[in-house]
Amino acid sequence: MEIKEKLINWLDTLLIIDIFVVFIGFFWFAIGVTGRYIGVNLGFDLWYQLWQPLFNPAIAILIMGAILNWIIKKINQKYKLDKSQK
Repeated sequence: MEIKEKLINWLDTLLIIDIFVVFIGFFWFAIGVTGRYIGVNLGFDLWYQLWQPLFNPAIAILIMGAILNWIIKKINQKYKLDKSQK
């Protein structure tokens, strides 16, 4: 397995883990806001404390990883086209 393939597999694994963190954060937020609305403590305050150090970077990593993955795949397509034309 080439280094490029290892990098893509590692990036894909990181993005899968990260998307679960983002989804868990979203559902936790929705439950916490609902609880706050009805007057029950369902963890919104803890979620809010974790927003800046955990969920905000997780969303940024997800977006940057998706863009990086797209760039790598576009470069691979161009490289394969150039290689097949020679």
